[in-house]
Amino acid sequence: MKPAATVSSSVPGSRPAALDLQAIFSWLLADGIVEKAGSKAHYAEAQGILKNGAAGMHPLTAVAQCKLISARAPHRQMTLDALCEWVAHKAALPFCRIDPLKIDFTQVADVMSASYAARFNILPLELTATTLTVATAEPFSIAWEAEIARLSRRKIVLVFASPLDIAQYIAQFFALAKSIKSANKTSGQDVALRNNFEQLVELGKLNKQLDANDQHVVNIVDWLWQYAFEQRASDIHLEPKRDVATIRFRIDGVLHQVYQVPAVVMIAMTARIKLLGRMDVIEKRRPQDGRIKTRTNGGQEVELRLSTLPTAFGEKLVMRIFDPDVVVKTLPELGFPVEDTLRWDALTKRPHGIILVTGPTGSGKTTTLYTTLKALATSEVNVCTVEDPIEMVEAAFNQMQVQPGIDLSFADGVKALMRQDPDIIMVGEIRDLGTAEMAIQAALTGHLVLSTLHTNDAPSAIMRLLELGVPHYLLEATVIGVLAQRLVRTLCPHCKSPDGELNDAIWHSIGGAWDIARPAVVYRPVGCPACRQTGFRGRSGIYELLSITEPFSKLIGKSTDLAALRRQGISDGMKPLRIAGAMKIVAGLTTADEVLKVTAALA
Repeated sequence: MKPAATVSSSVPGSRPAALDLQAIFSWLLADGIVEKAGSKAHYAEAQGILKNGAAGMHPLTAVAQCKLISARAPHRQMTLDALCEWVAHKAALPFCRIDPLKIDFTQVADVMSASYAARFNILPLELTATTLTVATAEPFSIAWEAEIARLSRRKIVLVFASPLDIAQYIAQFFALAKSIKSANKTSGQDVALRNNFEQLVELGKLNKQLDANDQHVVNIVDWLWQYAFEQRASDIHLEPKRDVATIRFRIDGVLHQVYQVPAVVMIAMTARIKLLGRMDVIEKRRPQDGRIKTRTNGGQEVELRLSTLPTAFGEKLVMRIFDPDVVVKTLPELGFPVEDTLRWDALTKRPHGIILVTGPTGSGKTTTLYTTLKALATSEVNVCTVEDPIEMVEAAFNQMQVQPGIDLSFADGVKALMRQDPDIIMVGEIRDLGTAEMAIQAALTGHLVLSTLHTNDAPSAIMRLLELGVPHYLLEATVIGVLAQRLVRTLCPHCKSPDGELNDAIWHSIGGAWDIARPAVVYRPVGCPACRQTGFRGRSGIYELLSITEPFSKLIGKSTDLAALRRQGISDGMKPLRIAGAMKIVAGLTTADEVLKVTAALA
């Protein structure tokens, strides 16, 4: 990395003490990005934006708002990121897109105060034994460098970053670090007296527990949720350890470590969340469930389902985040091919019968059912559900939760719903023979029943019901369709890159024998700010839809052969999961590795 004080020879004239519009536009002209004929008008526009904008607006932000189109090929718009990358090159500094998940803010916040960072438009990013990496939006104003190098006793490594990012994270990181330090100090101890297998009471210390309603704890929990929403997390994990505790987010199906906080702060955070979720704050020996409804910064309601688990070092808390937009998505938006969408719609519009959705935990079964039920729940139809627990509260349904403590099981719930004049019944999961029998009884008496099972593929659902003890003739009479599904990560559209052709072995392993046009080019993940350098952004479903036909029904018997069921399903139009995955690869949406990973059990 080049020294912070080095300036590229491409910078015309003497370097300014701070970036200003005059210097920026002189460089834009010198590099041919702005043509001389229009430069005065653009300069005047940027001056107006800077004058009327927020106090302390950076000149690069004002230039970005002009939406300049570069006069040089490839004539891209000079967005703030593009301008920052260009200025970083002029200053001979690396351009850094700040990834907040990779910054230990409690460590770097010790380097300087928030007011000092804001004064010089800088943000400490990483502290090692010998170096301190600092992001700046003022590459030529480095009067602070010698002082910070002396105080930190480290060499300063300077990088250039977006002024908006620096301002945002100065406000977030320093405030949060202050709350965590204050909360830890309030506890009156370094190691809390906590309910774990390694209790330690230090003599001479107060052993005082941190109050869940402490304002610092409230700030930390509020920040945690908002941050998880911004990062598109589906789950938040709070994991206690011996001396520190870990916060992790699941994003696009993969867990990422976010931060580590003192153990006593994690205890208070867990207590705060349990309190809001109407859980027993005192009880730490048994697993508990709860739920919270909150709002994002944009005012959108979000539901969180809570689950605690006693571990060796205290209570582990997992919060599953349910996006309310899920139930308003269409089947194609979830990843359904057009042909399968038509077949699924035809199945769900039938007046009675059982439709099953199968797949492992986290494969999107509930999302598919909620999306389907939302489309079916018109004012003329009574849609009832029995769930454990209720995943998302939806006003269009009549939802009931299983209560094992009062002997209200799935089977009891279905039996009760039968007397509620239902048209459509959704059973959260068929776990035992009693639930299966009640679902079948509901279908036989003229109701449409939707439910889930845990099986690897669609034909295996029939085998699973037979193993539970359901008579084969009842399955023939009631089951009308089975949908198996998985979720694959989708390639980031902003950075995916061509990666040549698939080799023969991989193409054959994902179903190359089928009549699918082999892609001339496949794509690989690269990584960019939009996908947090992972190469993937979002997930899409792959589906295996089995419609129960008369020839298929005839194969269901006491000695049913799974391979025969699978062959008949395919001849009836079912595309196996790997074939559905291959079609996503052909469309340039995902990779062969992703498809093979989620369908490994089918090999």
